[in-house]
Amino acid sequence: MGELFTRITTKLTSLLRGEIELIKTQLKEKVSRFAMAIALFAVAGVLALYGLGWLFFAAYAGIAVALPAWLAALIVGGGLLLIVGLLALLGKGQISKANAARIKAGENVKLDLEAVKEGVSR
Repeated sequence: MGELFTRITTKLTSLLRGEIELIKTQLKEKVSRFAMAIALFAVAGVLALYGLGWLFFAAYAGIAVALPAWLAALIVGGGLLLIVGLLALLGKGQISKANAARIKAGENVKLDLEAVKEGVSR
């Protein structure tokens, strides 16, 4: 009986070690794929920024056909600053909403703790 128990524990240990190695291998593969995806997204983001710059330049060149170059640059720059300001205001609003949600969650936790304390004291 002791020999059978020893065999079972040995086989079980071997099986568990094999499963752990399999999980490690799969995890390494998954992490490497995520790393590649992140790198590709980063390159795409940089190229998108360059593309956006060229679009702004094209807008400037198009307006400069009808107006003086300084006025075309002023129009494109002003429009860009207007968009930046609008996005900053929208971001500020989102931060305010996020702070309000965090505070509500904290209040709910306090209420839950008070309810547990009342239940324990009964």
